[in-house]
Amino acid sequence: MAPQVEHGGFKMPPDWSRPVPPFRIVGNIYYVGVTGLGAYLFTSQAGLILLDGTLPENAPQIERNIAKLGFRPGDVKILLNSHAHYDHAGGLAQLKRDTGAKLLASAGDRPALEKGFHIAESAYGGFTFPPVRVDGVLVDGQPVRLGAIALTPVITPGHTAGCTSWMTTVFERGRRLRVFFPCSATVAGNKLIGNRTYPGIVGDYRRTFRRLKQVQADVILPPHPEWADVLGRARRAAAGDRDAWLMPDVLPKLVTGWEKDFDAELSKAVAAARH
Repeated sequence: MAPQVEHGGFKMPPDWSRPVPPFRIVGNIYYVGVTGLGAYLFTSQAGLILLDGTLPENAPQIERNIAKLGFRPGDVKILLNSHAHYDHAGGLAQLKRDTGAKLLASAGDRPALEKGFHIAESAYGGFTFPPVRVDGVLVDGQPVRLGAIALTPVITPGHTAGCTSWMTTVFERGRRLRVFFPCSATVAGNKLIGNRTYPGIVGDYRRTFRRLKQVQADVILPPHPEWADVLGRARRAAAGDRDAWLMPDVLPKLVTGWEKDFDAELSKAVAAARH
């Protein structure tokens, strides 16, 4: 049973630190996270890329998972991040120290990563994490390359100022698959009206919803695996289901839900501001 991590008086869900055996998803993409928080490994002969560090306490688990797959943590050359929140960026500092990898991040999230806390006004603004130096700033639409790996950043701000989704293409059993790693577009406690540190937050959310609706992908791998039933799909794939990873309907459903929740929260915030 995983210990329940507490931070700032908030008890993290046990699944956020519960170990899960690593596994291959499709192509050169592997799952190396924990039960409730995703971390994704991309492999090539030139080295490895790791997306997300989950909680600070989980960094050793991620490294062990990489080793269990037969790869060397020291071969991780590039670290990436979906967004600068405690539960996805917390382990990056230790992972960077242990692997010697370079961290690439969006301009919008760079200040939060280097200061170690979510800067915009939020109900969860007190969550801090180990700060980590960013070695290079991403350019929207310009792929990050390492050997045969090509990961294209899709900046989708709102959830954080530099929330970064990712797109890549792999081949699996002769099929070309578009794989998308959505950041998030949940409100997650963000202050939508009068947010002095992020005054453009509402416009960013709106632009992100429009952009995500245009994305076409076959496989969806989110930072919270339950959003796409990643672990369940892994079990079905292991049992012989060739189509377990095909989920073209998942992203549209996620975006529809996120936008509906955003509109509701915005309406409440506007009403409250009038009183």
